[in-house]
Amino acid sequence: MAQKITVDPITRIEGHLRIDVECDNGKITNAWSSGQMWRGIEVILQGRDPRDAWVFTQRICGVCTTVHAMASVRSVENALGLTIPINAQYIRNLILSLHALHDHIVHFYVLSALDWVDVVSALSADPNKTAELARSLSDWPGNSPERFKAVQAKIKALVDSGQLGPFANAYWGHPAMILPPEANLMAVSHYLEALDYQRKANQAVAILSGKTPHIQNLSVGGVTSAINPANETTLNADRLFWVKQLAEEVGDFVKRVYIPDIIAVGFLYKDWLQYGAGVTNYLAVPDMPLDQKGETFDLPGGTIFNGDLKTFKPIKSFNDEYFSKNVAENITHAWYNGDWTKHPYEEETAPKYTDFQENGKYTWLKAPRFQSHPMQVGPLAQILVGYASGHELIQKYVNYAAGKIGELVGAKVGLEVLHSTPGRHLARAIRAAVLSDLALKHWDLLVQNIAKGDYTIFNPPQFKKGEYKGVGFHEAPRGALSHWIVINDGKIKNYQCVVPSTWNAGPRDDKNNLGPYEASLVGNPMADPKKPLEVLRTIHSFDPCIACAVHTVDPVGKEFTKVKVL
Repeated sequence: MAQKITVDPITRIEGHLRIDVECDNGKITNAWSSGQMWRGIEVILQGRDPRDAWVFTQRICGVCTTVHAMASVRSVENALGLTIPINAQYIRNLILSLHALHDHIVHFYVLSALDWVDVVSALSADPNKTAELARSLSDWPGNSPERFKAVQAKIKALVDSGQLGPFANAYWGHPAMILPPEANLMAVSHYLEALDYQRKANQAVAILSGKTPHIQNLSVGGVTSAINPANETTLNADRLFWVKQLAEEVGDFVKRVYIPDIIAVGFLYKDWLQYGAGVTNYLAVPDMPLDQKGETFDLPGGTIFNGDLKTFKPIKSFNDEYFSKNVAENITHAWYNGDWTKHPYEEETAPKYTDFQENGKYTWLKAPRFQSHPMQVGPLAQILVGYASGHELIQKYVNYAAGKIGELVGAKVGLEVLHSTPGRHLARAIRAAVLSDLALKHWDLLVQNIAKGDYTIFNPPQFKKGEYKGVGFHEAPRGALSHWIVINDGKIKNYQCVVPSTWNAGPRDDKNNLGPYEASLVGNPMADPKKPLEVLRTIHSFDPCIACAVHTVDPVGKEFTKVKVL
């Protein structure tokens, strides 16, 4: 007989997410994804100056700040047909790549690793054997017996104190935790190092943008980062080389620690390579523009259907109608007034809460669709799109990772392993490596252009009478993000954010097609229904950011069910 399990809230994410599953004979047979808060930013923006929208939208979330700011200014620029100085493009590209490096490192080590790593088990590890394991994967200087012995002593001190700090709540000893003690000790050591390297990435973002989170240097038409190599108060040579040094250090960590760790987890949990695929329609948008109009990019975008790379179709520019005409959102199962499917320009944001109804409305999240299809977005989508498009850097790192996993399992490994829960982690690590290389490339492009004497950073926008529309998209750390704006007589008439976690965490649509979170859970194992670790593993692999998908609490103040989740 099927058993119903509710995990509310899912922790180690941004925002409030509820997951309900039905489990029968040790497997998940059905699932519901429910965002438990309402995002009201679109309503707040109505009637405001479009140039101010980015300041509001980046406060949708305390993590995804940079990305909403970027998509917002691009939406206004798209509506106005505004070209952007190449210096501004390069600076924006540096910010987005460095922010993503910070985000990807945090996602695995801080938010997801505890789904796979048993910290307490590391106490029984042999530091010498741990070093032997780590050195078989990478020549990272921190992979020494001395380092691992010191980390083991820190863990023991925490355990002996009875206060585990960041490791206080997790499913230690769960039957689905199968890493040997040495692998657990290696992962804990790298977790502690990751805290420093994610800080370095964020520090580089702050140097370029004034502060982080909530960057200060964007503007419709470019950036406000004044360039003068000889002035101490501007973006000068010292600051630029500081950014480069930080980017190089972070990139080194990604390639010599992050990727090897993910490869090790994927190999040691190889049975999980068959779980978590879910929706295998993929959507990514192009990013890191190389020109002023947004027609050539260093990151590819496009679609793939049914997991078949031969179906790849590119999204070529900021004005490509293949994207702008094929996005819609459905509210059949969402807490909004009506039962419609509309293009973002035509949408309304009219909340109507009805309580959780399994066969009715059960979430604040809408259900985005592309040509009526549910789509998975995120690093996996971009890596598959990039591989299909022939992107050299993506193919290089995918082939490297597949080769390493193949060596460990003793058999050739193909792209099929990416359609899985561990595959999403591997794709994110690969994307981090790609971005670390591209960050340095765009740093070089910026410095070369400045050396030519070009200090231009801004083209002033001109607003006209009448109504006009624009979409700004950005391949954020969690996937395809788009902001849609309707401007009338210089004021915002309508504004809609279609965000990555809405694509992935959204509910069923009017045809009862499950959203990606929901579909990815069906078929997953469940060792102990009282400790739903397997649910956390798959959901965390998407890196949920529900604050981006929903934002403001239920206005009637209704309290939802309280469940302690480890």
